[in-house]
Amino acid sequence: MSSIGERLREERERLGFNQTAFGAIGGVQKQAQLKYEKGERQPDAGYLEAVARVSADIQYIVTGERCPGSLTPDENDLLTHFREAPLAVKAAMLAAGKAGVSTAQNVATVRKGVSQQFNGPVGSVTSGDVVNQRKSKE
Repeated sequence: MSSIGERLREERERLGFNQTAFGAIGGVQKQAQLKYEKGERQPDAGYLEAVARVSADIQYIVTGERCPGSLTPDENDLLTHFREAPLAVKAAMLAAGKAGVSTAQNVATVRKGVSQQFNGPVGSVTSGDVVNQRKSKE
């Protein structure tokens, strides 16, 4: 199992910060950040609270288990814009997000290397009497 220092470094790198910048966010100098990551020193609650504000997964840093709700900065940005958008824009954002996603349920393989994606009900529904007539070949 990895140490708090190793997980702290992993989170810093995941978020795209260097040691100086991440330390500054946490209110410490680069040397303190380096000692945290080497495991020579443990970060305090104030430091962890500060880095949590830039989306560091504190649960992961402390326990080694990812928080299922932690978002990347891009995901946070997208969510912020989504929440501020008018309803029509939200609908368009959802449609755009779903457009590139396919599931095994809606993809049918026609032949090797060729498949068809269906994004709605497939088939025909009829009611009443249906008569299929063939023309006779003469």
